[in-house]
Amino acid sequence: MPELPEVEVTRLGISKELVGAKVAAVAIHSEKLRSLVPQGLPLLLPGQTIREVRRRGKYLILACPAGSLLLHLGMTGHLRLVPGGTPPGAHDHFDLLLESGVMLRMNDVRRFGSIHWTDANPMQHQLLRGIGPEPLTAEFTGEYLYGKSRGRKVALQRLLMDASIVAGIGNIYAAESLFRCRLLPDTKAGDLLLPDCLLLVDAIKDTLSVSIATGRTTMDFSRTEERPAYFPQRLYVYGREAKPCRECGGAIKRGRLGNRSTFFCPVCQH
Repeated sequence: MPELPEVEVTRLGISKELVGAKVAAVAIHSEKLRSLVPQGLPLLLPGQTIREVRRRGKYLILACPAGSLLLHLGMTGHLRLVPGGTPPGAHDHFDLLLESGVMLRMNDVRRFGSIHWTDANPMQHQLLRGIGPEPLTAEFTGEYLYGKSRGRKVALQRLLMDASIVAGIGNIYAAESLFRCRLLPDTKAGDLLLPDCLLLVDAIKDTLSVSIATGRTTMDFSRTEERPAYFPQRLYVYGREAKPCRECGGAIKRGRLGNRSTFFCPVCQH
């Protein structure tokens, strides 16, 4: 599932072809993903120059003079750059053809991704305006997290996955960050002390930064096959139930927080 590092690496990977390029045509192969795809895009976008490719949380924003295209990859979505005229596959839902002949293609097996258009400030779009600070910015600090966690009985991992608290952290990187700073995922958020929050914010920034750096060296957006081109990761706890902890050798445990799985080392985390 794409989380902040995967979306950020996607932004970096497609920007070199998209920024400054002019849109030649748009093809919508599926009218509905998680929501309806704006049917006016084939008329709106041709002739528009893509000025910038931004990311807000897990959303990509393609900014043009007439407005902005918002893309969300959902659970299984990914983008790739293919030659214009490449026939769409069963799970290819949207094509953005550039005058250069390169085509940005959105593939999504489960169709939980979404495409939106706004002619206003995209940061004020209803999907974006309630998102919290980006975790890799100076705005996201231990002091900020400490303030947001006061009086909260919610499990710490669920707090980190709340986009109104901090942008873009999903299940994988929340679990990995908590392992890095030795906190259990079911710790009550309100029980954190300020030093805990300082360590946790540093762990989040380190975990995300390492993942983005790994992705930048391994991702290839010119793949033509439909399977996602996500990059390999050296995970410490996520998805490693019953496997030995990479640090202490004990067995990684799997738990449940609401309707989501969580993974942790009962020896290293407390």
